[in-house]
Amino acid sequence: MSGRLPRVVHIAKFYPPVGGGMERVVAMLCAATRERVESRVVAYNDGHGTVRERVGGVPVARLRTIRFARSTPIAPSLVRELRALDADVVVLHEPNPWALLACALARPKQPLSIWFHSEVVRPRLQYTLFYHPLVKAVYDRAASIIVSSPALAEHAAALRPYGDRVEVIPFGIDTALWSAAPPGGVRASAVAVRASGRPIVLFAGRMVAYKGVGVLLEALVSVNAYAVIVGDGPLRAAWQRAARDLNIEERVEFPGEVTDDELRALYGCADVFVLPSVTRAEAFGYVQLEAMAAGLPVISTRLPSGVPWVNQHGVTGLTVPPGDAPALAAALRDLLGDAAMKRRMSAAARARVASEFTLERMGERASALFTRLAARETVPS
Repeated sequence: MSGRLPRVVHIAKFYPPVGGGMERVVAMLCAATRERVESRVVAYNDGHGTVRERVGGVPVARLRTIRFARSTPIAPSLVRELRALDADVVVLHEPNPWALLACALARPKQPLSIWFHSEVVRPRLQYTLFYHPLVKAVYDRAASIIVSSPALAEHAAALRPYGDRVEVIPFGIDTALWSAAPPGGVRASAVAVRASGRPIVLFAGRMVAYKGVGVLLEALVSVNAYAVIVGDGPLRAAWQRAARDLNIEERVEFPGEVTDDELRALYGCADVFVLPSVTRAEAFGYVQLEAMAAGLPVISTRLPSGVPWVNQHGVTGLTVPPGDAPALAAALRDLLGDAAMKRRMSAAARARVASEFTLERMGERASALFTRLAARETVPS
């Protein structure tokens, strides 16, 4: 490896422009380590055939997927791809069941790092019979296991046998991108008009059960605020019906997916960001970083994960018990009704992101680890 950068291959589910939290993190990681590491990505293709291309300067192989089993992509060629890798380090982004199986079969010769994004929240029998044996087979060989927060390292049961190999690398964000609203935010201006002077509550994320949007809607019944629920997913129609059933549809809008510029403008016009997630499948809450960088105080839930570690209760925002609509409503009333507390938390949110969650810090930490792994300093016996 003398005289060249370490070559790192990331095994992910998908990669931008395909959306998703893991996808965004892998892209940010490739960008953050660009000066110190040569990154490549192997992911699944949600269309037909295998596609090899460059995305933002990063070589990406999107492997042909023959089917989806319970939302898990099945890509038989991944085993062959892993056996033929020309790399110094392999980083497997988890949870990713098919990639776990492929790693167990291919046993790549390079040092392996597991980037543990979240715990698997699924029926216990299915986990015990299928996923757990794969986790043990692959994690036992891993030279390191990366988590985004100390809280995730503490609470994730799957990581307890590997405590001496766990490394904490918090996610990072381009603070300059999110710290100022773009000019000409047409959607945000229209939202401000429709709010008619009410404070604006913002949520952004996938419309799936663990995000807890139903709890937010229940809380809004007793809070005189206007809410913008950004995102799409299988529960969007159900939550739109819930808003109608709760007689708050005139104070809630569901714009669907929006561009980054539109989202930045919405951060600029909102008063508070809410992440009402209800299970530990929300391991970090990356979107909290965007909101905090934009100067929004955050109300999130006290999950056994990194969510309340990112948003510090009483400092950058408030935290409430998951699934507790009355507690969420009370937190909204407290924050929206106290201008001084809102200003204080806004400043603290910006400061916390700037000190702990920049893209530069993420890149430095990850690059240092990958360089050590490439030199085989941390490979377990």
